[in-house]
Amino acid sequence: MAWQRPDGRQPDQLRAIHFERQFTRFAAGSVLTRCGDTQVLCTISVQPGVPRFLANSGQGWLTAEYRMLPGATPQRHQREFLKLSGRTQEIQRLIGRSLRASLDLSALGEITLTVDADVLQADGGTRTTSITGAYVALKDAVNTLLEQGQIPRSPLVHQVAAISVGLIEEEAFLDLNYPEDVAAAVDLNVVLNETQQMIEVQGTAESGSFSRTQLNQMLEVAEKGIEEIMALQNQAFAT
Repeated sequence: MAWQRPDGRQPDQLRAIHFERQFTRFAAGSVLTRCGDTQVLCTISVQPGVPRFLANSGQGWLTAEYRMLPGATPQRHQREFLKLSGRTQEIQRLIGRSLRASLDLSALGEITLTVDADVLQADGGTRTTSITGAYVALKDAVNTLLEQGQIPRSPLVHQVAAISVGLIEEEAFLDLNYPEDVAAAVDLNVVLNETQQMIEVQGTAESGSFSRTQLNQMLEVAEKGIEEIMALQNQAFAT
């Protein structure tokens, strides 16, 4: 019997995605992103100066922090303070790499943009929702910097979005929620720009292995999903 999605979606169907821009008052850019029951608040902070390895380069920098709030899951998630889990470090590095791929850092000057992705509610896809929402917040932050005269031109050169795909009972399923993530034999996270060029692909077989043909199937489903997400990102800026 073929896998039946818990929420009744088609295999290549996204969950409902909503962007609530300017969610907080003081951040240069902020958005609450809802992807199904997953909710992530992304904010962008601006600070003068850059890391030491970029000092006097005239180039800016973007970094990211990711946290899951205690009430984001059914069982209280312990706060991470001085020591971050390996998962948290991996995800925030992924967010940083993905958003840097959208920027011409030389156009920033010597300032640092910090992306904070705080998971308010987790039902699968928190890292991909963080990237997708952070791009919306980043674009708002860039517009803020332009309006304030802090940068002479926009450093944004690419649109970025991300999605998960899983292989369940030999079929590719888009945008996994938590029960599907647990059931998937293969879990794939894909980050693309607006020309469908790959920024990052993370693929893991939870049991056994998967073929090149199956990988291609999952990538095709991911490309379709990301194209739809980017249309929703653009729609959010039109409102």
